[in-house]
Amino acid sequence: MGIETSVANKKVKQVFELAKDKIPNSNLSPKTNTNSKGKKNRRRQHKKMVAVSPVQKLFNTCNEVFDSCSSGIIPSPDDIRKLKAVLDNFKPADVDLVPEMPHFQASVAGKTPVITYLHLHECDKFSMGIFCLPPSGIIPLHNHPGMTVFSKLLFGTMHIKSYDWVADVPASTSAVASPSKTKQPEIRLAKVKVNSKLTAPCETSILYPTDGGNMHCFTAVTACAVLDVLGPPYSDPDGRHCQYYLDFPFDNFSVDGVSIPEEEKEGYAWLEEREKPEDLTVVGEHYRGPAIVEK
Repeated sequence: MGIETSVANKKVKQVFELAKDKIPNSNLSPKTNTNSKGKKNRRRQHKKMVAVSPVQKLFNTCNEVFDSCSSGIIPSPDDIRKLKAVLDNFKPADVDLVPEMPHFQASVAGKTPVITYLHLHECDKFSMGIFCLPPSGIIPLHNHPGMTVFSKLLFGTMHIKSYDWVADVPASTSAVASPSKTKQPEIRLAKVKVNSKLTAPCETSILYPTDGGNMHCFTAVTACAVLDVLGPPYSDPDGRHCQYYLDFPFDNFSVDGVSIPEEEKEGYAWLEEREKPEDLTVVGEHYRGPAIVEK
């Protein structure tokens, strides 16, 4: 009995399908067509999603975030969150990087490690690039004038020390040097923002034109790769040139009218401008990861 019922049901279904095809403007036809179109749309969407690599998504997001920004102009909080979310999910494999590459190998004893820079993109709105540091590699203390900077540690362990200027203390040339310092340079008081190690995977670090640690120094504890996004990028004609600094403990100098409680002195330092360190060597290499399509 069950078999006969099943056969009958199949016949009814076949007749139903034939009849449905012959009914003009049937309410049943649109439903079938809608499902078909829906499947096609989903397939197209899936193809689009697969086609956009993480580095392309980063480029597209940077185009949106920095489109209306300029020197000293910070993206909106929503745009900051949007770009940070993209970078937080970024992995070394997204740009075809592994710690075994030559860029990350330890230097010969006694030689200063060479830093490799992989250029991804630069325009007048933003730049994208990756710093590859061997163990003990150092990017000396430097600034980012008028910039908002996103730094994502892709792998490795790195020590970061960063400062912000103390706004109500101007630069001074009247400092009294300690016995170990014989000249009287122009110095300026800065407050420590970060002084700690960072190990990947970790969240993206963000610094702003006047906050967040605009002057920072990177020291590689292990081989490291750091993806940097700068908006806007360095530009000498526009007054955004990279300036390097030496930092000195607060007690190394005495400036009239400037005092810090004893228990807080470690959180401050005097910064002195310097020329680019002679032992800093940064070499450029071609980026060989997934291509970026500049639309």
